[in-house]
Amino acid sequence: MRKEKAKYNKAILPEHQGNPFIEALRPKASEKVVMDAFSHYPELDEDIRQHPDPLVREEYTLRLKTLRQPLLLYYDCFRAIEFALKTGYSAKNPLSPTTAQLLHYPVDKRPNIEPQTGYFEPKGDSITLIGESGVGKSSLLEQVLNYFPNVIEHDEYQGTVMEHRNQIVWLKVDCPHNSSVKDLCEEILGALDLAIGNELTKPASTIGKIIRQIEQKIKANFLGILVIDEMQRLQFKRTGGENNLLNFLHSLVNKLGVPLFFCANPPFDGTLAKTLKAARRAESGGYFTMEPLTRDSDGWDRFVHELWDLHWTNITTELTEELNDKLFELSVGNLDMAHRIYRDAQKLVIGSGDERITISVLEQAHVSACGLSSKTDEVRQLREKNGLPRRQKATTTKVTSPYENKKPTSNKKVIGDITRPQHPEFEIQLRELQSAIDIPDRIMDPDLLRRALDESDPILYFKDKNILCDDPLEQFD
Repeated sequence: MRKEKAKYNKAILPEHQGNPFIEALRPKASEKVVMDAFSHYPELDEDIRQHPDPLVREEYTLRLKTLRQPLLLYYDCFRAIEFALKTGYSAKNPLSPTTAQLLHYPVDKRPNIEPQTGYFEPKGDSITLIGESGVGKSSLLEQVLNYFPNVIEHDEYQGTVMEHRNQIVWLKVDCPHNSSVKDLCEEILGALDLAIGNELTKPASTIGKIIRQIEQKIKANFLGILVIDEMQRLQFKRTGGENNLLNFLHSLVNKLGVPLFFCANPPFDGTLAKTLKAARRAESGGYFTMEPLTRDSDGWDRFVHELWDLHWTNITTELTEELNDKLFELSVGNLDMAHRIYRDAQKLVIGSGDERITISVLEQAHVSACGLSSKTDEVRQLREKNGLPRRQKATTTKVTSPYENKKPTSNKKVIGDITRPQHPEFEIQLRELQSAIDIPDRIMDPDLLRRALDESDPILYFKDKNILCDDPLEQFD
C-alpha cells in the first residue's frame, strides 16, 4: 500500500474548491504526462549483450516482464476513474455538516433535522472493463490505479486540523474463486483494514452485519473507488441469484456514493446486460472492452517494436515483416503471450553459438511458453477470428544445457532451422564455411556428383571413392 501526505492543489471547478479530498488528488495533467507515467521501459544495458557468461545474459531477459507500453484505452479508463473519484468526493467534503451527519448516522436512519449544507446525496458511478484473459486488463489496472496513492494522510488543511486523517483513494480486491456475497464481503473488509494498517476485523456472523461493518469502515476512511477484479469467478448459484450480488454492490453506490469499477472476462458482460437497470448502473461511469490487438493496429506496432528492442543476445536480429507476422500469429495478438514467446526465444539461443532470432526459434519458443494457452478455446476462436492458420500439435525435444562443463557453446537445437548448426562439434568449421569466399577452390572434385548420376549404384560409387562412410567405427578404428 502506498501512502502519501496530502499536498493540496486548487480544484478546477468552483464547487470542488475547498474540498480537501478532491484537492489532495494529483492535479489535472495532459495526456502525454499521464501516458508517460503509465509507461515503463526496462534498462537495456547494451554492454551486457557481449557478456561472456550466457547465464548473466539469460538472467537479464527477466526485465522483459517489466515492460509497460500503454494503449490508448489506458488513458480513457484513467479519465473515467478520475471523474468518478471527483464526483464521489464532491458529496463528501469532510469539513461540511452534511458529511458529519453521514458519519454519525446510517443513511436510512438519519434524523429529520437537515444540516445547513443539506442532506447527503450519494454521487457514485460504476465503470466496467471487459476483456479476455491475457489481453492486459491487470496491467491496465496496475498502471492506472498506481497513478494515485492508495491512501492520502491529512494533517491540516488551510489552518484547520483534519479530524478525519485517512482517505483511502482506491481499493482493489480480487473476487475469490467459487465465491459468494459473503466471501466477497470478507475480502473487502480485510482489504480495508490492510489499507489503513489496522488489525484484521473479525467478520460478523451474517451477511447483513458484515455489510454494516464494511459501510462503517468505508465512511470512516472515505473510500474513493472500489475496484473488483476477476468478477467472472462469481458463482451465482451460491449467491441466491445475480440480483443479490449486484444489488449488494450497487447499494454501496446508492447509499454511500462509492464508485465501483468492475473488471472481468466474458461472460460477465452477459450477466450485466440481462436487465436494463443492471446495464445502466454498470456503465454509468464508462464501459470499456479490451480485445487482443490486430496485426495492423497502431497498438501492436508500438508494442512489438518496444519489445523487440529489449534483447540480450550477442547479435541484433532486425525485426522483419516475416518475424512480426510470425510473432503475431503465435501470440494471436495477446500481449502476455507475445512477452513470453520472445523471452523464451532469447533463452533458447543465448549461449548456443548462433543467437539469431528466426521464425524457427519463435516457433520452438512458442511450444515452451504457450503450450497450454495455445490449446484453449479462446485462442482457437481468436485464430479463426483473425484468419490465422490452425496450429499443428506441437512436440518438444530435450535440450542440453549450454552451461555444462563451462563450455561457451551448446548443443541447443532449434527444430526446423537448417541455417543453424545442429552439431556443436562442427560449429566452427560450418561457420567458417558460411562466410568463405573461396568455396569453389576448395572442392577437390567438382564433377563427382555428375559422374555418380551415370552409375547404376551411386551409393556404392561414393563408398568406393571414400566419400560416403556408413561404418565409422570400422573405418576409424
